[in-house]
Amino acid sequence: MSIFDKKATDFLEELLITPSPTGFEADGQKKWASYTGSFADDIEADTYGSAFAKLSISGAQKTIMLEAHCDEIGMIIQHIDDSGFISVNRLGGSDPAIARARKVHIHSRKGIVAGIIGNTAVHLQDKENQKQPGWKDIFIDIGVENREEALSIVQIGDPITYADDFEFLSDNLLSGRALDNRIGGFIIAEAFRRLSSRRKDLKVNVIALNAVQEEIGGFGARMMSYRLMPDVALVTDVTHATDTPGINQKEHGQVKLGQGPSITHGAASHPTVVKRIEEVADHHKIPIQHEAAGIRTGTDTDSIYYQRTGIPSALISLPLRYMHSPVEMASMEDVGNLVNLMEEIIISMNQDESFRVLDL
Repeated sequence: MSIFDKKATDFLEELLITPSPTGFEADGQKKWASYTGSFADDIEADTYGSAFAKLSISGAQKTIMLEAHCDEIGMIIQHIDDSGFISVNRLGGSDPAIARARKVHIHSRKGIVAGIIGNTAVHLQDKENQKQPGWKDIFIDIGVENREEALSIVQIGDPITYADDFEFLSDNLLSGRALDNRIGGFIIAEAFRRLSSRRKDLKVNVIALNAVQEEIGGFGARMMSYRLMPDVALVTDVTHATDTPGINQKEHGQVKLGQGPSITHGAASHPTVVKRIEEVADHHKIPIQHEAAGIRTGTDTDSIYYQRTGIPSALISLPLRYMHSPVEMASMEDVGNLVNLMEEIIISMNQDESFRVLDL
């Protein structure tokens, strides 16, 4: 963690422990806006809670946007039976296979309610219980006696997150819930902070956008990119580190933890912007990796690049092990390299360059 100062480290920890399930991101966004707004010229939010900060450079005509998403996967209360047991549905790409026997927090209007996802003891399971569970098989026990008692403290539609927080397994490796993608919010905020201290070197305006609802379709980024229409967008999200046992690298590519951020090549990633990223990385000796997205990236890049007349965009991803689980793992060295890369890319931008595939 020594690659970041105490202020940045404290912000990272605060951001990571603040739940932000899809559609209920306000608490996390308040933390992000408070930190990022302290060195921005302006900070705003839209009606659904996406927040953006701006650095306005005198005379600059072009604007570069740094983007991440703030929401995490989770669950939502679907039904409460007569005995007070809670049935749930998923928020985003949650995996029911890892849900049983876990502690959860229900985010009710009265505060956090602790619960346990039930798991029938192996001695009592029949063959039907031993199959891979679906969401219809998952239930939460909050220690009440009936539906009426449950409804006195929670209600249908309350969001749910796992109770896990985060910890450092070493000085470099961080593990926890929802690094996807609150750590992306940290990355763009830290790059933005460093750029604010290098204002005299900037030749373009800068926007940092922390968008809502990526996990259910990239809707926050879609709304905001249409509104802001930057000249270039640099998107960061997590990507699958494929360096653990049982992953077919021929199918999923080769991305390793600790070997630098990964650059995505494919239709959504503008080739001229990708070329600039590679040039900057080479010049500053920042390690990068490469991966391909033949159709979709599965990130906010897909929501941004096609807006209006097109926004030249590129995806720079943080390698992550065990995605969409309570034990996601990332390398702080990779985080530092991604922050450095975003910072130097924007410093390299000039007013007179054109990010076009064809100049006719």
